[in-house]
Amino acid sequence: MMPSGVTVLVVGADEPKQRVLRKTLRTRHTVLTASCWAQAEELRARSRVDVLVVDVSPTSRDTTSFDALCTRAGQTPFVLVSSAHGHSESTSSGESNAPLLALTTRSVPLRELSRTLDEVIADRRVSQEPLPPGPSMGDDGILAESGAMRTVMELINRAALRDTPVLLIGESGTGKELLARALHRRSPRANGPFVAVNCSAIPETLLESELFGHRKGAFTDARDDQRGLFQSAQRGTIFLDEIGDMAPALQGKLLRVLQEKEVHPLGAPAPVPTDVRIVTATHRDLGALVAAGLFREDLLYRINVIEVRVPPLRERPDDLEPLVRHLLDKHGAPIAASGSCVSSEVMVILRRHAWPGNVRELENVIERALVLGNGRTITRDDLPDRLRIAPAAAAANATGGRRLAEVEREHIVQTLHAVAGNKAAAARMLGLDRKTLYRKLTLHRIAPR
Repeated sequence: MMPSGVTVLVVGADEPKQRVLRKTLRTRHTVLTASCWAQAEELRARSRVDVLVVDVSPTSRDTTSFDALCTRAGQTPFVLVSSAHGHSESTSSGESNAPLLALTTRSVPLRELSRTLDEVIADRRVSQEPLPPGPSMGDDGILAESGAMRTVMELINRAALRDTPVLLIGESGTGKELLARALHRRSPRANGPFVAVNCSAIPETLLESELFGHRKGAFTDARDDQRGLFQSAQRGTIFLDEIGDMAPALQGKLLRVLQEKEVHPLGAPAPVPTDVRIVTATHRDLGALVAAGLFREDLLYRINVIEVRVPPLRERPDDLEPLVRHLLDKHGAPIAASGSCVSSEVMVILRRHAWPGNVRELENVIERALVLGNGRTITRDDLPDRLRIAPAAAAANATGGRRLAEVEREHIVQTLHAVAGNKAAAARMLGLDRKTLYRKLTLHRIAPR
């Protein structure tokens, strides 16, 4: 049998005993021997020693107390090997003071030495393994400490292995694009491009040309050929965010891309083959849009093979405190505010808040507090008015059993009041883009000021 890579140093045995121990151990381990502790220290200075085997038989040249053995062994675990006649008195008297290492503090008969060494070596390896990391932001910028987010990440990891279409559903600011990027990086297409498209940010008249490309002269301003974003994502992933805002006419052309694996640039004589994985996202209820005739049912079936529901921040409270710590580090370092923290009062306020803008809103709050705060500890005075002025009202909203729509409407109204009706400022404070804010104003029937 080949040696295990573990070096055992036998200390204190007389020559006949050393020969027996070497024969017992050398088939599995590298064995060194020393007749006294002075010789043992010389060997330890020259060679790595993983485990000590210390002879405590009456014929041993070194008789020493157990406490002294622990001191001499230091951080190296040791096994006491005795004659077959019993235990050393000094060993039994010192067991209660044994250090918290992978030590065997009893005397071991020779016949049990190999098994005991295996146990000590196994314990030693466990003790040397690094502790699992605490809550931290992953390489994808996603923190998943809560059960809800761990479930999401498990689904992302499994879905990444195939080219199956994935639909991410969640409120604005929940990190759907981060999840789409994580899906891409974990997929076989990771070496290809990742192209993100916000379907609600590009005017309807331009979106088709942006997605599929065009040929020179296809329309008035088409002065040159242009590759579409699908072609730019060749052998990679294209992420279509806010797919629910796509015009019905364009939905039909997207359906053809999914079915035929080809795009037809505007003005081109023939379609162009494409090899792209499609990931989509929306904050809207696509089923309701289908019922209202605003979204194609056949397209919904095509893009919604694997549905991933991304929980809002209020439904993942276990992630709030780790997120705050991460955001303090992220935004503190560039402004020489590393090591900042939040007061216990602020953490209570943050926990009570409904976070309609989700992680994006939390990030805005933390960044603002770091920039405007006067010290290393963020206090209540450093928070925006909508959190600072009425934390009690926020607590009532969180625990009073009111409908979420009512909570969100009141929060938006309070934010608008705090910024004197400035919608751009309100959108920034809420962590929303302006189009999303206008949509919520219409939804909640909040009259502009």
